[in-house]
Amino acid sequence: MVVMYNVFGRQIGSHWLAMATLGTTFAVPYLMTRGGKPTPQAAPPINAGSKDEAKFIEEFLQEFEKGEKAK
Repeated sequence: MVVMYNVFGRQIGSHWLAMATLGTTFAVPYLMTRGGKPTPQAAPPINAGSKDEAKFIEEFLQEFEKGEKAK
């Protein structure tokens, strides 16, 4: 026989309360410790001596990234 408890004016069986307690006990820590979205790392600033050098570096990096994606 199931023991019935009065919760918010409704009769709830003890087995439902036990399942809810266990589910909450394991679900909350799991959800809290699974981590968030990884933050994208920002590229270091380009320290070029001139605008032409900075442009060359940026174009080289773009071509390199295109080559990496093609592989």
